[in-house]
Amino acid sequence: MTSRNGRVRRPRTWGWLLLLVLAVAIGAGAPAWSEARDSARFPVTAQVLADGRAALEALPVKGRAPRTGYERSQFGESWADVDGNGCDTRNDVLARDLTGITTDPDDSCVVRTGTLDDPYTGEVIAFERGEHSADVQIDHVVALSDAWQKGAQQWTAEKREQFANDPANLLAVDGPANQQKGAGDAATWLPPSTGYRCVYALRQIRVKDAYGLWVTAAEKDALADQLDRCVVTD
Repeated sequence: MTSRNGRVRRPRTWGWLLLLVLAVAIGAGAPAWSEARDSARFPVTAQVLADGRAALEALPVKGRAPRTGYERSQFGESWADVDGNGCDTRNDVLARDLTGITTDPDDSCVVRTGTLDDPYTGEVIAFERGEHSADVQIDHVVALSDAWQKGAQQWTAEKREQFANDPANLLAVDGPANQQKGAGDAATWLPPSTGYRCVYALRQIRVKDAYGLWVTAAEKDALADQLDRCVVTD
């Protein structure tokens, strides 16, 4: 390359090369930094984490039983009013998990609108009952089919209905994310928002421990891996 005064000017490649190296290095570290940042939104105490680890160790480890005989009806009426408060479980969870809710003027149980800060995706979703109601769905954190294959087949009908309507096992979440999860356990599906995965794992562990369900070996490994990523605060 020749300058205006006729001298040969060498391309200044080193400066650009350094910038490129720095950009690659920063990019390589971005996922880990992003995960740590997101996890800080959902810290857990050292005691909660220790209890979770102990409960996970106590869970029986077995293979997945056949899905034979599973139907949603095995867990009772969908969204029954098991707590006797006059409202069905779906509306109870919407009222708990959404902010700024409005209810039906003719039925105060029915949530008409609200805003969900979705834990699974990190997105803020405007809920409006009607054509787009499915944008927000109620997830069984431990899926009913998963429970069926890991101990619930032996339960009474009453216990299965209680499980299906237990607020500890229910979350209002992004509809598409819930559909993607399906009946997956922690070995096959985790929330897209990496920062929520520790809390999600702890919730699954607590529910399975409370109801005497078991885990597969792969599932236990996946849950333990997420506990290792928890951000602890005291």
